[in-house]
Amino acid sequence: MIAPPPGRGGPQIIPRPPDARIGGPPPWSHLPEGERRVDLQHLEDRLDSYEPGFVDRGLASLGRTSAVLIPLYERDGEATVLLTRRSPALRSHTHEVAFPGGRHDDEDADLVTTALREANEEVALDPASVRIIGQLDRFVTGGSKSMVHPFVARLDAPPQDLVPNPGEVEAILEVPLTELLLDVAWREELWNQGGKPAWPVTFFELVGDTVWGATGNMLRQLLTLATDPV
Repeated sequence: MIAPPPGRGGPQIIPRPPDARIGGPPPWSHLPEGERRVDLQHLEDRLDSYEPGFVDRGLASLGRTSAVLIPLYERDGEATVLLTRRSPALRSHTHEVAFPGGRHDDEDADLVTTALREANEEVALDPASVRIIGQLDRFVTGGSKSMVHPFVARLDAPPQDLVPNPGEVEAILEVPLTELLLDVAWREELWNQGGKPAWPVTFFELVGDTVWGATGNMLRQLLTLATDPV
């Protein structure tokens, strides 16, 4: 049985197949733990030259389009990411850790507007405090079959006066990126898909929460770019 390290993990329910197995090390394993720090300016430079693609898992979109916001900033000298824990009052994915985001509305001017609106609705993040610095690869979710567009944002200062929307958000999480880069936080699992090649699923085991699935995969890509010296 696969379980988080002692003292880590949270209330998230993982629909793990019985034949799931441990995968490989993190993409940043070549770096000693003491050297795993994220320079937000370096990450911004990497994103500026990065051309986002499409992660093809063989899932067909139902025509729905969504956008998420990945807010980054420095708090006490540490590069930090803003996450949410979904409310138990929601119909699905309760307690799951996610980025602020949701479905594109016809009234939204574009997908960036969608991401900013959702972040404001979920945690009262002021859109005027946010600067979009790039995009990660888009993908289709396994549940809603929605095409998700992740937008990476940078804040010049830590966000103030955040308030979780109780109908959507159970808790606001501010996680230092160095915490995500620890060996004890990382786990990759390989899940079989009905005869298809096993798919890697990324986990980050925090104190009090398990980050996995789409959010884990987006963090994996973000941190891979951040720790790439090129």
